[in-house]
Formats: sequence, structure tokens, C-alpha cells
Amino acid sequence: MNSNFKTYILKATTASDCKELEVIQSLWSGYGEIVRYSLEGSAYVTAVVKHIDLRAEGKHPRGWDTDISHQRKVKSYEVETYWYEYWSAKCSADCKVPKYLGGYAEKEQQWIILEDLDIDYPLRKQELTLMEVRACLKWLAHFHGRFMNFEPTGLWEVGTYWHLATRPDEWELIEHKQLKDAASRIDEVLNKAKYQTIVHGDAKLANFCFSEDGKVAAVDFQYVGGGCGMKDVAYFLGSCMSGDECEMYEKELLDCYFRELRIAVSPSIDFDALEQEWKGLYRVACTDFMRFLLGWMPTHQKINDYNLKMVKEVLSKL
Repeated sequence: MNSNFKTYILKATTASDCKELEVIQSLWSGYGEIVRYSLEGSAYVTAVVKHIDLRAEGKHPRGWDTDISHQRKVKSYEVETYWYEYWSAKCSADCKVPKYLGGYAEKEQQWIILEDLDIDYPLRKQELTLMEVRACLKWLAHFHGRFMNFEPTGLWEVGTYWHLATRPDEWELIEHKQLKDAASRIDEVLNKAKYQTIVHGDAKLANFCFSEDGKVAAVDFQYVGGGCGMKDVAYFLGSCMSGDECEMYEKELLDCYFRELRIAVSPSIDFDALEQEWKGLYRVACTDFMRFLLGWMPTHQKINDYNLKMVKEVLSKL
């Protein structure tokens, strides 16, 4: 353990000692790791530390080891650090995130010290019941409602890891000519929506944590930034449901999301106008993500009949 970091974490958590318990996971492309520490003499029994090490050369699992990829990763960790320090405390209990306990930086290394969600949200899931899908949509609705019309200061101007401006390499490889030609227009439609919020940016199932009584928290804010909330919703549903399930439950689940969003937004927002705009953008958001996948991994299982049908529909209306 870095001695300077140890001094810092003891001070930040008012602990008398700390010990590494386990490496929870390595970061994408080898840029560090997430580690759980035990804390002695602190109000926190344990803490989770995201250790970012930019000294290492990233090794992307699919070979996307370009300078563009590296710079995107560097910025993503800068954004996440800023998010936890200056934004995360604004989240309500209905969009729970880990409490920020402190952050330390030394040359090309950073450490973000966070509340250990395993204490109250110990469950991670690989598949969900419809009730659990609704619980995650409730989290997203309250997150989007909390930050409706906020400027993404210190975050990505446009959130999500598949944002077109940050993915020129993947765009070049798209073989679907009509979608490739329409990519900028699709991006523009989403970015110029009247109602903008802060989006999580990587709201896949793996980034949600569950309590024993069905509550939900979320982690991993590297791609948090401005945008239309439908980007998160479309990406989340695709991460936990098959194409057939998405098609079967699309209306029911969108209605669930908007019921919660109505509760979450400020009364000053014209909710009927917001709902009408965003419902009309759901399939555009799905198509935008398909644009990324078709360049990044054209054999991906998420490229299914349901999504391709939406792509065709959206392209016909542009």
C-alpha cells in the first residue's frame, strides 16, 4: 500500500489502522483496481477504494488500444472523481450512490474512497425479475428527475460511453451505410432535446447493487454527463432483457419509468411535454447505441431483431 495514501485514508475515515481485505475487480483495460479495506477505530467498518493507475499501458480486451481510447479513459476518471466530490451528495435516497469519503492523487495515480455498499446493498444480480427491473427504473427516474435541466459542470458535456464524438474509430467500421450516414443526425436529435438531465452514462445491470428488501443503489460514474434520460433507459433495458422481452414489456416499463419521473421532477417542469418528448426519443436512443455496437462488435448479442427493427423505423423517419 502506498504510504502516503495510507496516511490519507486514515485521516479521511478517522481510522487508527487499515488493511486490504480483497481486490473486488480490476478496472477496464488494466487501469487499476477496486479494493475493499477494513478500518479500525472508524465509524466505517470497511471502505471501498477505486485505485486508478494511469502509469500502466491500457490493454483493451478487444484491442482498442489507441490514443483516443486512452485519452477517453483518462478523462472518464477525472469526471468520476469530480462527480463523487462535487455532485454525489446531491443524490436523494431514491437514487442512492456510495458516499464519498475522500480522494487522494499522486502523479499518475488516484484513489477514490467510498462507502462500502455491500453493508446495505450486498446483492449483485446477473438477471432480474420484472419487479427488480422496475426498481432500477425507479432509481433512474429519480436520478434524472433530481438533475433535470442541470448544467453538467465538471462532467462530460454529453454523457454515455458510446457518445458519437468520442467514438470515431468505431464509427469508421460501421458497415450499415444508412445508419453510418445518419449517425450525426441521430446524435443531434438527442443532444438538442428540449429536456436535458444528467445521465449515468453506463447504467447496465452490473452497475446496480441490491438490498435484501429490494432497494437499489448504483456505482461507476465514469461517463456521467448531460443528456436525454432515454439513453440510460434504453441501455439499461437492453442490458438485462432479451429483445423479445424488451418488445413484450416496452410500454409497461416505460410507463413505470415515467410514473416515477413525474414524482421526481420539480413541479415547475411541464411534465406532459417532457414525457411526450422523451417517449418519442426512446427508440432514437436505442438506435444511437446500436450505431456504437455495430462498429465496436457487430456480432454482439444485443444486435437482435427487436433493436434492428427500431433502427429501421428510426431511419425511415429522419
